[in-house]
Amino acid sequence: MLKNRNLAAFLTILMALILMLAGCSGKSSTEEGQKSKTKKNPEAQSIVKKEGNSITIGIKDNLISMDPQDTNDTLSGSIQSTMLEGLVGFDKDMKMIPVLAESYEASDDAKVFTFKLKQGVKFHDGTPFNAEAVKVNIDRVANPDNKLKRYSMFELVEKTEAVNEYTFRVTLKEPFGAMLNNFAHPAARMMSPAAIEKYGKDVATHPVGTGPFKFMEWDQSDHLTVEKNPDYWQKGLPKVDGIKFKPVPENGARVAMLQTGEADFIYPIPTEQAEAVNGKDGIIVENKPSIVARYMSMNTMKKPFNDVRVRQAINYAINKEAFLKVVYRGFGSEMDSIIPANLQFYSQQTPYPYDPEKAKKLLKEAGYENGFETTVWGGNNSDAIKAMEFIQQQLGLVGIKVNVVPMESGTLSDKIWSVQNPKDAEVELYYGGWSSSTGDADWGIRPLLGGDSKPPKSYNVSYYENKKVDELITTALQTADSTKRQEAYAEMQKIIWEDSPWAYLVVEDTMAGKKNYLEGVYLLPDGSMNAREAEIKR
Repeated sequence: MLKNRNLAAFLTILMALILMLAGCSGKSSTEEGQKSKTKKNPEAQSIVKKEGNSITIGIKDNLISMDPQDTNDTLSGSIQSTMLEGLVGFDKDMKMIPVLAESYEASDDAKVFTFKLKQGVKFHDGTPFNAEAVKVNIDRVANPDNKLKRYSMFELVEKTEAVNEYTFRVTLKEPFGAMLNNFAHPAARMMSPAAIEKYGKDVATHPVGTGPFKFMEWDQSDHLTVEKNPDYWQKGLPKVDGIKFKPVPENGARVAMLQTGEADFIYPIPTEQAEAVNGKDGIIVENKPSIVARYMSMNTMKKPFNDVRVRQAINYAINKEAFLKVVYRGFGSEMDSIIPANLQFYSQQTPYPYDPEKAKKLLKEAGYENGFETTVWGGNNSDAIKAMEFIQQQLGLVGIKVNVVPMESGTLSDKIWSVQNPKDAEVELYYGGWSSSTGDADWGIRPLLGGDSKPPKSYNVSYYENKKVDELITTALQTADSTKRQEAYAEMQKIIWEDSPWAYLVVEDTMAGKKNYLEGVYLLPDGSMNAREAEIKR
């Protein structure tokens, strides 16, 4: 538990000042946040000098796994992308593009998907990339006995075929119009079949792919390093000799690395320091709208969160505009549905206004007039701690005492996602986030809120279950008709919004800082990073 006697008073005063200024300006918090970063022209700086041809990237959390089929965090997936590639992927705007596939097509009934593969590509260990290699990877993730974290994305797979050396076909048990999006997800990146056989589960620390960089070493207490793949299939890449990824959870330390040149790129750059460092020491700050939702889940199987009135009260008790200002300095927008606006089939809802009196009334109706005590879990990085402390202060104003427990990412992952029986789940409140890296509503809803998606199978850490929602999820899965899918997703978003298994908070902006000699490293709307094309300008 974090204790700070002055925290509540400080945040209350700060929040009042923020709301007063926002009211005077007549602009949204997002508009104000966007405006602040444009006060300087960082591109006007002289290009600072860079020694050597390798780069260091500072990241906010420790890495968990380099197995794409057994990874559920965006950060680990970002590092994997330098070494591993899928049949298809996304460009900067999350538009689907071919990668290891030359072309692809889907049957009219959205049950059969065929990929024509690139020829002459090899894995880093010399194993040929072909249809048999693809089959090994998809069979592995689609096998429930392997208990891989990304199984739910491929559980509809009925049959895989290596039609010939460079043609791969997958047949589904039932229609699923978003299946190509699943193949573009990091979970469908290819690993060497020889490495999978050699290392088994330990392939998570011995990744072997086809990408522009090869795995070099992973000191889990300090850094992960990749080196140039001289035999990469795409001409002109890579352009740097190597990349070191260094976890630095503390915001100030991460920024200091960028200022001194110890790091060439950091993400995220803390919002509270973005304006101060932008345009100085050769630093350029970049931010764009994302599809990363930040929320606090509530374990609906545990009292008092099994009562919808308590869950709705918590939504009324948290000032989302102030949360955005305090935690993200306005770099983002308030959630107005269970998925971000830039996802396919998004449907806007009516936000819960900040109304502490309504919150108290609902708590009284639920039998908690005097409040209750609970605990929130979250990451141990600066932003997560700040967010949980803000929630602690807000809920304290309506009589809910919140104990804040930050955890290292690996520990948090084990305690939340590895629970075998829902009844054994210790989590009460969890502050986290989700990016639907398929670009489709399905992956923004089903793994988080489907009744069949509870840990360890998937990521429904609120242990939420609604039969009507599950029926609608099935309806949306079983059709390739976009109009029918839209109708199903719109209805389920409305139901879930009112059921409030989460405290709906914000959709954050992507935030990164880089030295002005660095090109080709950028963040995608899903919050992932692409460093495949990293280049140092001389």
